[in-house]
Amino acid sequence: MTSATHLATITLVGLSSLCAATVASAQKTYTITPMAEGLEGPWGVAPLPRGGLLVTEKAGRLIHQKDGKRNEVSGMPKVAVVGQGGLLDITLARDFEQSRMLFLTYVKAQDGGGAGTALASARLSDDASRLEDLMELFAMKPGSNGGQHFGSRVVEAPDGTLLVTIGERGNRPAAQDRSTHNGSIIRVNRDGSVPDDNPFVDTPDVLPEIWSYGHRNPQGAGLDLEGRLWVSEHGAKGGDEVNRIAKGANYGWPVISYGEHYSGEKIGEGSEKEGMEQPEFYWDPSIAPAGLMVYSGAQFPDWEGDIFVGALKFDYIARLSGDPLEEVEQIKTSETARVRDVVEGPDGGIWFISEINGTVYRITP
Repeated sequence: MTSATHLATITLVGLSSLCAATVASAQKTYTITPMAEGLEGPWGVAPLPRGGLLVTEKAGRLIHQKDGKRNEVSGMPKVAVVGQGGLLDITLARDFEQSRMLFLTYVKAQDGGGAGTALASARLSDDASRLEDLMELFAMKPGSNGGQHFGSRVVEAPDGTLLVTIGERGNRPAAQDRSTHNGSIIRVNRDGSVPDDNPFVDTPDVLPEIWSYGHRNPQGAGLDLEGRLWVSEHGAKGGDEVNRIAKGANYGWPVISYGEHYSGEKIGEGSEKEGMEQPEFYWDPSIAPAGLMVYSGAQFPDWEGDIFVGALKFDYIARLSGDPLEEVEQIKTSETARVRDVVEGPDGGIWFISEINGTVYRITP
């Protein structure tokens, strides 16, 4: 675990809103190309294996774009747009080319008031015009009236189970209360059932979907090349973290943190406590980390295994590498304005969302 050290920055060579930009970094020259523009509140992107993309907009729209043509996908779940929440992440099933299955996270209004993070699966029609066989797989308990810290990324693990990140919804103590889903990563099967090997299935008064807990607001998640889950999560004032997730582990919030409350008051008991995990890396000051991706090296072999994290606050993509993990480069251009999501495309290109620009971009050599 280490705090941030900025070893390399990049410089923009040229840019047009309709054309690719060539960028020179300490490592290489590469190209940033806009793939979809004019989006409103884009949150999650899924490049499609046969070309084109799907992108969520927070207001509840799922957009399909291919070959310069765009359509809104019908058949969506009912989405509650509350503060930071709305329609959030999208992930294609690993067998998407055969099954056409995808997974969505979103905010769902709950009976009795309040709202919470939910997960659904659906099949994309062959013409990409609608969702079919929509099924809710999970909804967090309980909901709340707060508008912050919904998470929320969904990742398909190598065994086919689904991992979903959930923030503590602004209720700090709830992240240590395993009778709620607040501040946890949950794991369910593709049909929504609870896997028999979840860590707390036989523990009284603990919700069985919980895989790890003690999280503040994990908004980035991805698998490394060994199939292990990594997440990026927001600290308070300082203390943004990158964590490698272990089954049943407690990541400490709000008992330990490398940040402080916005008031300047100390958080919890300090930065360490027995039985609570240390981050692999933390930022101070905070960068407001969003999407996270671990890169395969397909188009950039020198970056194999590196972690890419979008920064909402300082408008760049962080590249982290090494053991111990360090921030070794900042990809910072006019395109990287408030980076909401970072994913690897089917061809090994690095795709990202600029929330401010309302654009999905792709980085290629």
